[in-house]
Amino acid sequence: MTDTRRRVKVYTLNEDRQWDDRGTGHVTSGYVERLKGMSLLVRAESDGSLLLESKINPNTAYQKQQDTLIVWSEAENYDLALSFQEKAGCDEIWEKICQVQGKDPSVDITQDLVDESEEERFDDMSSPGLELPSCELSRLEEIAELVASSLPSPLRREKLALALENEGYIKKLLELFHVCEDLENIEGLHHLYEIIKGIFLLNRTALFEVMFSEECIMDVIGCLEYDPSLSQPRKHREFLTKTAKFKEVIPISDPELKQKIHQTYRVQYIQDMVLPTPSVFEENMLSTLHSFIFFNKVEIVGMLQEDEKFLTDLFAQLTDEATDEEKRQELVNFLKEFCAFSQTLQPQNRDAFFKTLSSMGILPALEVILGMDDAQVRSAATDIFSYLVEYNPSMVREFVMQEAQQNDDVSKKLTEQKITNKDILLINLIIEHMICDTDPELGGAVQLMGLLRTLVDPENMLATANKTEKTEFLGFFYKHCMHVLTAPLLANTTEEKPSKDDFQTAQLLALVLELLTFCVEHHTYHIKNYIINKDILRRVLVLMASKHAFLALCALRFKRKIIGLKDEFYNRYIMKSFLFEPVVKAFLNNGSRYNLMNSAIIEMFEFIRVEDIKSLTAHVIENYWKALEDVDYVQTFKGLKLRFEQQRERQDNPKLDSMRSILRNHRYRRDARTLEDEEEMWFNTDDEDMEDGEAVVPPSDKTKNDEDIMEPISKFMERKKLKETEEKEVLLKTNLSGRQSPSFKLSLSSGTKTNLTSQSSATNLPGSPGSPGSPGSPGSPGSVSKSTSQTAAITTKGGLVGLVDYPDDDEEDDEDEDKEESLPLSKKAKLES
Repeated sequence: MTDTRRRVKVYTLNEDRQWDDRGTGHVTSGYVERLKGMSLLVRAESDGSLLLESKINPNTAYQKQQDTLIVWSEAENYDLALSFQEKAGCDEIWEKICQVQGKDPSVDITQDLVDESEEERFDDMSSPGLELPSCELSRLEEIAELVASSLPSPLRREKLALALENEGYIKKLLELFHVCEDLENIEGLHHLYEIIKGIFLLNRTALFEVMFSEECIMDVIGCLEYDPSLSQPRKHREFLTKTAKFKEVIPISDPELKQKIHQTYRVQYIQDMVLPTPSVFEENMLSTLHSFIFFNKVEIVGMLQEDEKFLTDLFAQLTDEATDEEKRQELVNFLKEFCAFSQTLQPQNRDAFFKTLSSMGILPALEVILGMDDAQVRSAATDIFSYLVEYNPSMVREFVMQEAQQNDDVSKKLTEQKITNKDILLINLIIEHMICDTDPELGGAVQLMGLLRTLVDPENMLATANKTEKTEFLGFFYKHCMHVLTAPLLANTTEEKPSKDDFQTAQLLALVLELLTFCVEHHTYHIKNYIINKDILRRVLVLMASKHAFLALCALRFKRKIIGLKDEFYNRYIMKSFLFEPVVKAFLNNGSRYNLMNSAIIEMFEFIRVEDIKSLTAHVIENYWKALEDVDYVQTFKGLKLRFEQQRERQDNPKLDSMRSILRNHRYRRDARTLEDEEEMWFNTDDEDMEDGEAVVPPSDKTKNDEDIMEPISKFMERKKLKETEEKEVLLKTNLSGRQSPSFKLSLSSGTKTNLTSQSSATNLPGSPGSPGSPGSPGSPGSVSKSTSQTAAITTKGGLVGLVDYPDDDEEDDEDEDKEESLPLSKKAKLES
């Protein structure tokens, strides 16, 4: 359609009493068979979809506001509005509505808003209009009482509003206000306050248009200065005329736009500062005032967007080197307010707003501004940048990648001419401002870190058939920006302790670590390559020695995030560089204090144990067991040792391990029906059928030759005994010390061991699989183990040697024990014989 008269925006009022934009389209009226009546139809101009289909009900109250708005309620809490582009279109649809309801199109409201009781209806029918007292000084009290008495009744409110409109009564009241002020008639001014406040609560657009006109608005504000509850009148007019100054940083040529800006500012001031806080009952009576301000703002933003000369001049002056600092600060502040203003708009309007700014070159302009020395200007530019990132991070990413490509091309040419390219990328400017924030609390740095996090978050990156934004942008970021982000970290961790450990530096490094931890979680090979190639984790763990607990915990959290990935590339890097050493040092230096550091380190080792990360388990036990073996208030480290011994046992005896698997398969994976048959046979067997000392073996296992099963186990037990004897001799003859590379020496605080030295290999450690008294050492044949499921043991039952059980089999073992306990005593005795 090309008819702009019928072009409308559809709005609905949400729970917060704010208008939501439902879309732009063209409105028509016609008979709809499904609704059985004349209806309003709005079809979207983009795709022709139906935005609105509303039957014109004969009893619905439709209101016409500001010549281009029609507002009505479909249900109790569902308000609708049509905002027309042209007044002619609004008048045309209004006539259709009035025609269906049998009303005169000259009225601004077609029905009473709320049904009255029959008694009120009768009273009101007998007095067709409301007669106002003559507007005289002596009758102000009477007028105030009339307004107050009309507010509870919707019909009386309507009649009062019509009387005020038709007689030009508001202007007469404002003339009396001047008389009262001149005579210093405080009582009369108090009555005028109550009258004007009551008129606001009538919630009528037609009355607002009179009150907010250029000639009346300051007098209305004057009336509201004389609140009877205050001992002294407020000085709102003085503030608006003398303190509040309207600055045109770029001259506005449109007088209508200028007047609209003044009006909106003053009405907003009335709503926020002048009118008293409405009670629960009065709040909904000001909904039209909210709507008035909202639609004014939409109109102002639209008019400024359409003024190309205004925006062109704005950005030209912002980036012009000849612009003086004071002028530039005003321009940036205007742009910041303009962007903040847009946040009240609905998504469609905001989208058009930022697209206009983008096409005018807002990002290159911000880059120029951020490179300036003025801190206030940079702060305002940062706020503008945050609006852009929140609106569309992909737009910002696309700009910085194009900028990097252009810089690379320029750099190649300059390199040929032996000239250095000193241009700094926009994103690197943001990082530098974060690093150089002078605020002791780093408020600006926190804001900038949040923006960087949004920019590097893969969740909001786009993917197409030909290319992915994630791959391209992350490749760019790690090539051009990551070294800038990690520079303060690398500069501060060249020694064994942080070179600077003041509070502000610690806060900054904590922010950097937070962003790096986010990268570990959400990026894949990019961050992995960077960490391993630049040895980042080792440098981060230097911060475990910081005097600031929050920074040490940030470093630990970074390592925990890496271990949580269970990536063997990371694990090999950690083991090769012995990167558990700073963590163990911090744990021992923490001593017996039960704090967050203690819990976090134990949780990390517990994760390794529970997830059975074999490489890290072996590394920790082989290198740090001596330092950790005395920690007995948690079972984490003993559990790690047990895991390690089980691994070694499997590695040393693969034949036994495979035999165990076979027997476990026989034991646990037989067909369910076979198990039932065997249980039936078991309980049907007479005691006399079983000889004393005979091992009970299920029929399916009797096919195995006992000698074949026992032979490898007997050999294993002999080797175990021999190994134990040798290790006892070694332990008696020598003190174990040192490992090949590197030595692990811990300097501990008072009350702890001072020189703990790790052993050269796991086989030399006390408590290793073969050492006496080890929790994992097997019992001799013939003994019965009553240890828990965590302790690996070899047991015998009636001559049949049981295999080593593992924690994975705990549940199945428990089931077997339950079954055994439920057997008759005679059966039990034979099992245990």
